[in-house]
Amino acid sequence: MSTPILHQAYNPTVFHENGQAVLDMLHKHLTKMQDPGPTKVIDYIDPEEEYQFWKDHFPKQEKLTEFLETVLNRSIHIHHPGYIGHQVAPAVPASAVGTWMSDLMNNGSAVYEMGAANAALERLVCEYLREPLGWQQGDGFLTSGGTLANLTALLAARKAKSNTDVWSKGQSTPLAIMVSEQAHYCVDRAARIMGLGDLGLIKVPVDDQYRIKTQELEPLYEQAMNQGIQVIAMVGNAPSTATGIHDDLVALGKFAQNHDLWFHVDSAHGGAALYSDQYSFLLEGAAKADSIIIDGHKMMGTSSITTAVLFKNASHSYATFQQDAHYLWEAQEDPEWFNMGKRTFECTKSMMSLRFLSIVAEHGWSFFNDLVNTLYASGQSFAQKIVEHPDMELALEPQTNIVCFRFKSSQKNLDQLNQQIRKAIIEDGRYYIVAVQLKDGYYLRTTFMNPFTTSAHMDELIDLIISKAEHLK
Repeated sequence: MSTPILHQAYNPTVFHENGQAVLDMLHKHLTKMQDPGPTKVIDYIDPEEEYQFWKDHFPKQEKLTEFLETVLNRSIHIHHPGYIGHQVAPAVPASAVGTWMSDLMNNGSAVYEMGAANAALERLVCEYLREPLGWQQGDGFLTSGGTLANLTALLAARKAKSNTDVWSKGQSTPLAIMVSEQAHYCVDRAARIMGLGDLGLIKVPVDDQYRIKTQELEPLYEQAMNQGIQVIAMVGNAPSTATGIHDDLVALGKFAQNHDLWFHVDSAHGGAALYSDQYSFLLEGAAKADSIIIDGHKMMGTSSITTAVLFKNASHSYATFQQDAHYLWEAQEDPEWFNMGKRTFECTKSMMSLRFLSIVAEHGWSFFNDLVNTLYASGQSFAQKIVEHPDMELALEPQTNIVCFRFKSSQKNLDQLNQQIRKAIIEDGRYYIVAVQLKDGYYLRTTFMNPFTTSAHMDELIDLIISKAEHLK
């Protein structure tokens, strides 16, 4: 028997009132972020202090809108043009609206009957995403983030290339994956989850431009084989998360083909350039891959977290997970593209297709071209400003919207100085930037994710860095 609390919780009128209030709140927030003035992108607070605030705040009961407004005010503002930090998109409002609808509908997609519209729409999204690759026999699906997508692709690689049926019989032969030493940590994590251990990840050195040294591939491969380790896959960065630099995918693809290895491209950040009329050349060689991942929530403007994992051969997208679940589907042996639980880790998963297609419905496919072109051009523009400034230096010429640079000085340890500069920038709060440790030291790192971060913002950031540096010398 339902109770007054349950009736109130599911009351459509209450939902409408709260929804309208939150919509108004977010409209005000987005409007403010277009011209934030003195509003900070981040108001940094010590983690323990933040925890104590919320511990003291609850368990008091309050209006939902009051609670959500407090959350908004105490969070980093990704839509602020001063947010130039991690690779997280300021969500396109249309995508957020689609996500909101998905969250209320709560249609899981493991079983077609529970998510019919999403199953069909997700297939259409993946068909669009694979189109520039020319994979007419390909397939794929959406999953929760690049970490899970990379793991799924590498499990498919193990299924396709291992001498042993690991899924059924367990692992008897040592296996390994070759990858750049600049690869995202999730590839290392995937290898360890797969039980490959320390020897199962062969990290290939990079050159001065932070690309895999292709001349090192053959010696490292031979060394692994001589140790009785079967190499099953070659992973290319497109680009590296740390530097934004792309590996030579053409060379890596040829190496993989010569040794019958699975070729996987981690293009979580840069895969969106496939849909750009100016920067698609950066993905030359990706069409030779067996699998590729692309994050929607990085360079395609979707809400988090939304990642496509695509396979050149459709059968590989089904082969990884082979197990019976009679309570979910009747045809145990049929791949059934529409029953997604047969090929993903997730059983219940959100309607991720809406995050892509809500953008398309509102703005068309050309939105992705415009976004990539604008953001990559911002990276080039900022890099040029760094080159022209006498007190700044680039770590390397950027290929994307990721720019690594530092303040230079002969008066103080550069690593320490730039660390202090970043700390001062975060405490100031008008801009949010991150950092990276490269071969020759500590560098500041910016990723231009907001198409409304202008040249004037770049100049102001540089002036702020100079000002903070002067006080720190």
